[in-house]
Amino acid sequence: MNITIAGIIVSLIALAYAAYLVTRVLSEKTGTQTMQEIAASIQEGASAYLNRQYKTIAVFAIIIFIVLIIVLPSEQHNNNWLIALGFIGGAVFSGLAGYIGMSISVRANVRTTNAAKKSLGDALRVAFQGGAVTGMSVVGLALLGVSGLFYIFTYILDIPLTLSPKLLIGFGFGASLVSLFARVGGGIFTKAADVGADLVGKIEKGIPEDDPRNPAVIADNVGDNVGDCAGMGADLFETYAVTLISAMILAAVTLADVHGETPVLYPILLGIIAIIASIIGTFFVKLGKNNNIMGALYKGMLATGIISAIGFFFATKYLVNDIKLFMAGLVGLVITLLINIITEYYTSTKYNPVRRIAKASETGAGTNVITGLAVGLQSTLIPVIIIIGGIIAAYTLGENSVYSSGIYGIAIAAVAMLSTTGVVIATDSYGPITDAIGSAALAALVLFQAYIEELAVGSNGIKIDFDLSNYKVIIGLFIGGVLPFLFSSFCMDAVGKAAHKVVEEVRRQFNEIKGIMEKKAKPDYSACVDLVTRAALKQMILPGTLAVAVPILVGYIFGPQTLGGLLVGVIVTGLLLAIQMSNGGGAWDNAKKYIEDGNYGGKGSDAHKAAIVGDTVGDPFKDTAGPALNALIKVINTIALIIAPLIASIGTIAS
Repeated sequence: MNITIAGIIVSLIALAYAAYLVTRVLSEKTGTQTMQEIAASIQEGASAYLNRQYKTIAVFAIIIFIVLIIVLPSEQHNNNWLIALGFIGGAVFSGLAGYIGMSISVRANVRTTNAAKKSLGDALRVAFQGGAVTGMSVVGLALLGVSGLFYIFTYILDIPLTLSPKLLIGFGFGASLVSLFARVGGGIFTKAADVGADLVGKIEKGIPEDDPRNPAVIADNVGDNVGDCAGMGADLFETYAVTLISAMILAAVTLADVHGETPVLYPILLGIIAIIASIIGTFFVKLGKNNNIMGALYKGMLATGIISAIGFFFATKYLVNDIKLFMAGLVGLVITLLINIITEYYTSTKYNPVRRIAKASETGAGTNVITGLAVGLQSTLIPVIIIIGGIIAAYTLGENSVYSSGIYGIAIAAVAMLSTTGVVIATDSYGPITDAIGSAALAALVLFQAYIEELAVGSNGIKIDFDLSNYKVIIGLFIGGVLPFLFSSFCMDAVGKAAHKVVEEVRRQFNEIKGIMEKKAKPDYSACVDLVTRAALKQMILPGTLAVAVPILVGYIFGPQTLGGLLVGVIVTGLLLAIQMSNGGGAWDNAKKYIEDGNYGGKGSDAHKAAIVGDTVGDPFKDTAGPALNALIKVINTIALIIAPLIASIGTIAS
């Protein structure tokens, strides 16, 4: 069977399995009338926000669609139209992945709560099935989009193999754009509501988290769904799709002339196997006698990884007959496992980093924040060492493989890292472990190599070097290095501004609506939801525009060498800043929870109040700026790849 057709079939199987899980989740009981009313408010708020967000994104998408048609050359195969239509397809599929994630999460929440009345095992089952809907939808839609478009371009439109994968970059760009806005907008929403609710509810009024007396509690819960579920769904859809596309493009421009379609199809084959492994892996998630939830989730991830590795071995023997490429894929799986372990170490209440932050809270918010920053900064070292080791191993294996391409070995490792996304998302939707930022480094390296090859095409075979003695490259490194910091500052500032408005609104309601604290009056939840919605949609525009505009301006003003330097700069600083923010924010969050479990004075103590402040600082770190940096790296790299042939002559003329 044609591997591309097999990819389409398996992606449809994944979507069918997701649909089956939807029926399982919806068959669960929704609990009491009060539970249903709260759930309905959350559903209404989440749907209203996401609909308004997608309308805003649609305006940007239409403008970019028109620009792509006008600016890109049509050439023999109407490349401009195919890339532009692929862009719309990627945007629609990415948005759909996010919408599915949000829709099932707001319905699984109340059913999980009701199931928890029976047992912990029942609650885990419902929650994990809800997460698995998102996971299977993401990988199914991503593989369907990539395989389907590649089949149309190559086998129906008869576009040469050396060109057809490059046309997929439009699909990746569309996915990246939606991911960026979804992560930024959803992150601003969820953290503004969360911070505002905590500052007034917990600290000023001394009421518990998610207390229905808090006017911002519904907005906070809506934010959890539009940020952590819809945003994450769009984010990992983009990561999965772009990683797959980048490997196929690299194979097309460097290997297809000699080795034919095999190296181009190999990444799709790995994706097929991993989806099947992920479906099987979901059946291993069962609570044991010790009621260890994370242990149950890890069983599913471990089973998926082992089954994937076995499948990769036989697939590689069948298609390529080179064990070294299998080992490169194995490197990617090992990197995923190790980064998960390191993230767990730095963010779990079981280990020293989180407990150090909790201990520091005894002397106030200042020492809590200082220690949390230190933990986040320290947490970058080991992941970088792991990624460096992975790059060296994958490059060496690829260089000594039948294809003699080290960068292709890195591409296969990146594909393998993301191949188990289905079950990772299922786990992440239940209880966040880590984001896929580690894969961004490998995928971005592959995209950078593809960028270099595209420059050569645009300059009639003239290789453009990126020598560090060239001042243009250094300029690009500085611009790229500062971009993640500027982008993150916009995200953090947006959360602060929106949270300020939430605090004012919550205070107003407590003061003006008599009887809220005594539960004699009901807060105006919709006012907070509407306030945060408007603030998030307004504030997400600037970071999104920055990501799209800067690489285009740099490319056309300074030329391809400066843009190449920018790509390297944004990869390095973006990766480090994302790890620091995600891990530091997670550590702050769990330090607060460790104290709430009865340590260092427990709830209501001075240490607890200090930890709440630290968690407030960490919230936009881990749920807004940190995860959005993943999308920032991909958006900038895909834009650079699209405009590479257009700006190639700028470099040759200038030199």
